[in-house]
Amino acid sequence: VQLQASGGGLVQAGGSLRLSCAASGRAFSNRNMGWFRQAPGKEREFVAAINWSATSTYYTDSVKGRFTISRDNAKNTMALQMNSLKPEDTAVYYCVVTTWGSWRPSGSWGQGTQVTVSS
Repeated sequence: VQLQASGGGLVQAGGSLRLSCAASGRAFSNRNMGWFRQAPGKEREFVAAINWSATSTYYTDSVKGRFTISRDNAKNTMALQMNSLKPEDTAVYYCVVTTWGSWRPSGSWGQGTQVTVSS
């Protein structure tokens, strides 16, 4: 599965952004997917995951109640709605195939999208 994230930008604290992930290949609908992010000088970290059927989701504690992950298998897309953004959410965001339960990436990384939250 090849993935391309988009939708990032510059937003003030408290604002919202919606990230999109476009996937190529028929295998997308059978894969558990996730969003990860990497802030400057930090390691890449898990943000959110959604299972292949969109019946289960999981979030890291710092984004619970603010971010919502979703997917549309018919369109081979996934989204991350981000509300109440904070400066600490500033990072490059990536979508990737994710192992359910370990919340670790299990596929190749595509191009990420930059999210910058100003205070």
